[in-house]
Amino acid sequence: MIIVMKQGASPSQIQAIKEEIEGLGLSPFIEAGSERTIIGVVGDDRAVQLDHFYTLRGVEKVIPILKPYKLVSREFQPNGTQISVKGQVIGGKKIQVIAGPCAIESPDQLRMAAHAVKKAGVTIMRASAFKPRTSPYDFQGTGKEGLKWLKEIGDEEELVTETEVMDPRDVGMVGSYADILRVGARNMQNFDLLKEVGQINKPVVLKNGLASTMKEFLLAAEYIMSQGNKNVILCYRGIRSFETAIRFPLDIGMIPLLKKETHLPVIIDPSHSMGRPDIVPEASCGMIAAGADGLLVDVHCHPDEALCDGKQALQPEHFYPMMENLRKIAVAIGREL
Repeated sequence: MIIVMKQGASPSQIQAIKEEIEGLGLSPFIEAGSERTIIGVVGDDRAVQLDHFYTLRGVEKVIPILKPYKLVSREFQPNGTQISVKGQVIGGKKIQVIAGPCAIESPDQLRMAAHAVKKAGVTIMRASAFKPRTSPYDFQGTGKEGLKWLKEIGDEEELVTETEVMDPRDVGMVGSYADILRVGARNMQNFDLLKEVGQINKPVVLKNGLASTMKEFLLAAEYIMSQGNKNVILCYRGIRSFETAIRFPLDIGMIPLLKKETHLPVIIDPSHSMGRPDIVPEASCGMIAAGADGLLVDVHCHPDEALCDGKQALQPEHFYPMMENLRKIAVAIGREL
């Protein structure tokens, strides 16, 4: 349920409601707005009488939330969430393109990619030091050494950095090097990992699972937010189906649907969903037109030499014109890039 406090409710009244909720064995989540404070109540509230809260001082109304995901729903927060990191806002008017190589391979490779994406106007660079691979014999990443390169080069180029974390034990370490952490598709239901990233003060990009429903996707985000981390960014990257021409077919209708269901920013991964660079630019244009708050794009200066996902990576000479087209679409829909 949601408890909406009256305009001008005092801190002591809000604290009294918080203590009342905790006394019932539930968890309060307080959102202090410019005019009113909203308190989300999470837990099994089936036995709680809503009328009871109307008797408490400072309460304006109590709204039940019927959806299983409470904190991520539009009912909890009607206005879209904007997540700021180092001056860059995700979920605002500006569409954020997060671009870079799928995997960190060497300092030279990463530095070339950083320079290329920055030249295109990108302010957030993606690159992962830990890679979940289907085969145990494939390249698994450069580990902590790669994270050191990521921080060093991100600082050099003045780029916000985004990277994947796979192990709950590594969350603190990865967070000490990167600005934004990503939970990949294969870990969407790694609940221990979700709880761990929910306890850090860093934005988290959460990808949907290989065959997850929207409900499962949003409940995974709920796991993170229920631990106290409100800075969650949803990344839709398609799902596995009978279709093999595209790597992970993506329903573009999921973009406006997610935007209606949740207040969280929604970005799209055209590289992993399409699986081939020749259609990523056109697909990306459609995703932005459909209302995506950003894209997560693979860019590699020498994809034929890439140790991971080179077949889907855009070369800079193809990425630059794509960015120009995206800027035109952004203007047409009242946004900017």
